[in-house]
Amino acid sequence: VQLVESGGGLVQPGGSLRLSCAASGSIRSITAMAWYRQAPGKERTIVASITSSGSTTYADSVKGRFFISRDNAKNTVSLQMNSLKPEDTAVYYCDGLILYTDWTNRHHWGQGTQVTVSS
Repeated sequence: VQLVESGGGLVQPGGSLRLSCAASGSIRSITAMAWYRQAPGKERTIVASITSSGSTTYADSVKGRFFISRDNAKNTVSLQMNSLKPEDTAVYYCDGLILYTDWTNRHHWGQGTQVTVSS
């Protein structure tokens, strides 16, 4: 089982990007998922999270601009990022708690995707 991220890239300030994290392999569901980011020389910090019931939380720095959502049928979690700022530049990682077919939950990280906000 892997978490495969997509959607990063270069965008101008004020622009939008949508990141996706898809669980590949034989699983039952994504129990919970979070997005983290890590800028050069800084610690990895949580950006947003979503539970199995759809409850969401956001870092103060992204509230009102970023939105996390899930598609249970596709085992995918997305992060819609609007009004992007240069300080949002970082490598973004998805962090998932995956429910396997044997009913165990296992933790996985995605490979990371670069988001650069620059004019």
